[in-house]
Amino acid sequence: MTPRLVRHRSFAGVPGPVVVAVLDGVGVGARDEADAVWLARTPTLDRISRPGLRTVLRAHGTSVGLPSDDDMGNSEVGHNALGAGRVFAQGAALVASALADGSLFRGHTWQRVVARGVAGGAVHFLGLLSDGNVHSHQDHLHALLRQAAASGCKRLYVHVLLDGRDVGPQTATTYLDRLEAELAALRQGGVDARIASGGGRMKLTMDRYEADWAMVERGWRTHVLGDGPRFSSAAAAVAAARADNPAIIDQDLPGFVVSVDGAQPVARVVDGDAVVLFNFRGDR
Repeated sequence: MTPRLVRHRSFAGVPGPVVVAVLDGVGVGARDEADAVWLARTPTLDRISRPGLRTVLRAHGTSVGLPSDDDMGNSEVGHNALGAGRVFAQGAALVASALADGSLFRGHTWQRVVARGVAGGAVHFLGLLSDGNVHSHQDHLHALLRQAAASGCKRLYVHVLLDGRDVGPQTATTYLDRLEAELAALRQGGVDARIASGGGRMKLTMDRYEADWAMVERGWRTHVLGDGPRFSSAAAAVAAARADNPAIIDQDLPGFVVSVDGAQPVARVVDGDAVVLFNFRGDR
């Protein structure tokens, strides 16, 4: 039986027709120099945003199913909440919960990943490296790496997509440093854990807008084949790009391959390996 929507007792209703217009990026801001909507000339918005015709919705944090109120909203979260007509846990919250209670590691898919790693295959992790929590979160990656090592996987490689969009435009080295510290700790335990390749999210792999097969191909060649400019580390690759163009933002950084000896890549993806995509946003 389809549930019936009940009229809220505080709302008498309005004569129709009624139009719901979802305007991405239009909201109630701080009314300062960074508030584009407030600074703009918006006669129509001003006319319909008068008392009795308007209300304010909170569009970030726990109010829309994100893990905490420090997490900003985004178009996908807004579309999900408005489209469903209710608040439910978004991908960020679901993954964080599954990691916290261990249910992710009890799942069939994770068990297949670990089986390949224990059998001698490499386990590769591919995704957006930041704490923006819009498409991914670095803490999820760190937890996956630690659990894979604890489960007996001895070869763990990370293919990093650098952000600069959901976080500061030139913050890649902050997240790389944190990841390198995690990997160094795993190496002390006898695991070969390293960054293998990477690049900016708008240059390879993470197709944001259309069926950009050239972007997908660049990712395939970089991550899978190990085909690309070689550097001793991800940080060295970022530094080289900044030397060429100091203003370049992280999402536009060119692809790179890490090679400890200057010749062979740290790792290619080959038959028998497992690949874990740690982005949780389905359209990315």
